[in-house]
Amino acid sequence: MKRNIQTILAIFLVLIAATARIANAQMHLPNIAPLAAISLFSGFIFSDKRGLAFLVPVLGQFLADVYFQFFTAVPGFYDVAGQIFNYGALIAAAALGTGMKQPKALVTLGYIFGASTAFFLVSNFGYFVGGWNGYSVSGLVRTYIDGVPFFKFTLAGDMVGGTLLFGSYSLAQMVMLKKAQKATI
Repeated sequence: MKRNIQTILAIFLVLIAATARIANAQMHLPNIAPLAAISLFSGFIFSDKRGLAFLVPVLGQFLADVYFQFFTAVPGFYDVAGQIFNYGALIAAAALGTGMKQPKALVTLGYIFGASTAFFLVSNFGYFVGGWNGYSVSGLVRTYIDGVPFFKFTLAGDMVGGTLLFGSYSLAQMVMLKKAQKATI
């Protein structure tokens, strides 16, 4: 039974990630899709199945990229370095989630902030490696400065998305615990 629930949850998270990216692009919102939060949650939920923990966010990203590539004017598959680092940033956020214990509100918010920050640092480094601002220290600094306006939206999307994911998880745990307590009385 637990395996079925995990499979359904994995599929649900993949679909949320892909849908969030697509909706984000359709509404012309700058990076507000909660991808790092979904990655963090995937790492937390599937910490005993690391392959699945990393596959869920990557597959969500990939499905959205396929959609963009074949059904919109937005290129889904752009420069190789940027893509590798973006996918790597999702894996980094999931890896952070595998280290989480029972989520407490403030600790979870700290992890969400960490996942968003890791995504910002890794993905922007990918743009630097792609040569967007040249290959110098000033180019590296320029890349991160250019990314700062997007980071606030990334952080906002991840905070809202992460709060919903982890909050729903905690609420579901409390409901199941109360049902189990009533069943034993």
